[in-house]
Amino acid sequence: MFVRKAVRVVLTVLGLVLPLVAVAAPGASAEPQALARTLYYDVSQAQEFVADWDRAATNWNNSVSNVRLVRAAAGTPVNIRIYADNGWPRAYVSSLGNGTVYMGRQAVQQGYYRPRISTHEIGHILGLPDRRTGLCADLMSGSSAPISCRNDLPNSAERAEVERRFAGWAATADVRAAGYAAMECFVY
Repeated sequence: MFVRKAVRVVLTVLGLVLPLVAVAAPGASAEPQALARTLYYDVSQAQEFVADWDRAATNWNNSVSNVRLVRAAAGTPVNIRIYADNGWPRAYVSSLGNGTVYMGRQAVQQGYYRPRISTHEIGHILGLPDRRTGLCADLMSGSSAPISCRNDLPNSAERAEVERRFAGWAATADVRAAGYAAMECFVY
């Protein structure tokens, strides 16, 4: 157990990740199970939107199993930095599972649903691009859906794509492997 943790720390520092597999206890099923990748998010600069980001984490945690979002405790290394500002909501993705997101007050003031915005922006960090379908059922349709849209949950295709991205392949792979240029910016 210690050796596996030490190897994981070294590989993480080097930017390499191998799929981690849980080994069954004696007498249990011998079929290995992939462990969820844990991403830590920092809401210390989220101001009045902390609850919205916590809800976004809950939405994703209840929707997918290959990745877990956990609020970072003080001193914990952070994957996702969250800020509030007066601009438009946006995400800057540095690599799959890592980046910076903003809850821009401009969209909130226009009437967009805060939990939808936060869950959508985390979707970018999880590897999903904007899909301007205009459909409320599509979380990643963002601001192309009507302002009245209150859906803050990913649809089945969005869930499946996140599961695939975090299923055993190098979960910290360069974001270009997910089809993005490094430090891609997505605007709600």
